[in-house]
Amino acid sequence: MADIESLVADLQAEQESLDAVLAQVDEAAWQTDTPAEGWKVQDQVAHLTYFDGAVTQAITDPDAFTATLTERAADPNYVNVVAEPLVALPSSELWAKWKAGRQPMYDAMLGADPKGRYPWYGPPMSVASACTARIMETWAHGQDVADGLGIEREPSDRIAHVVFIGYKARPFAYANRGMEVPEGEVRFELTLPSGKPLVLGARPANNPQAAGLGSMGAVPAAVGDVNVIRGTALDMALLVTQRRHRADTSLEAEGPLAEEFLDVAQAFAGPPGGGRKPGQFPRS
Repeated sequence: MADIESLVADLQAEQESLDAVLAQVDEAAWQTDTPAEGWKVQDQVAHLTYFDGAVTQAITDPDAFTATLTERAADPNYVNVVAEPLVALPSSELWAKWKAGRQPMYDAMLGADPKGRYPWYGPPMSVASACTARIMETWAHGQDVADGLGIEREPSDRIAHVVFIGYKARPFAYANRGMEVPEGEVRFELTLPSGKPLVLGARPANNPQAAGLGSMGAVPAAVGDVNVIRGTALDMALLVTQRRHRADTSLEAEGPLAEEFLDVAQAFAGPPGGGRKPGQFPRS
């Protein structure tokens, strides 16, 4: 069973990492455009604030959360407009509100039944999945903020959570585009910022001794075809969150399924995004 305390600690660290970025700029910078079209820094933080609160409600008062789902789902532009009241706040007030909502969220996650399932906009989630999703969202929107402000972030091994969601969401990424999910496995052989390996997926038949060296779960049995993606976990996290075009990463694909996956990968819910353009963030 997932270690909820460890997941919550990683979520807190990821949020504080974004705090460190925001602390480097003045209030005017919150109106800076980010690479996400139509989203300023203020919009990014408002989005995180709203959905942190939504997670807390889903865990602590699932009936109230569920009662609003139909209304929310009726608006196809819901994700883009739901946080508008928060966007209208002064940036200092919004930041304070985001910070104030964190401890109730942590407490809700730590106090929840780890075997329970809690409502969400898609299928119900476990508390571990909800926490991991918040890590992914914080990291991805934090990347937009950092890119918009021109601030370099020091990557951490917490991006393993982001990569894991992208790996598990492979069937969703295809179905979300109206594409048939191809048979066969894709294996990730990546390197975390610390230098540790992160390996997810099936062992290729021509290397049956290869093992899953990451901490994200058991490795399935060997498969006949070799479809492997190699590179850094940072590049993979940037790709599956669509914060970088594959052309601006060092990821390498071996096999047709691996090659195709680099074009459809998506770790987040909702329709496929526009992503980033080739050359928008060239490698240094």
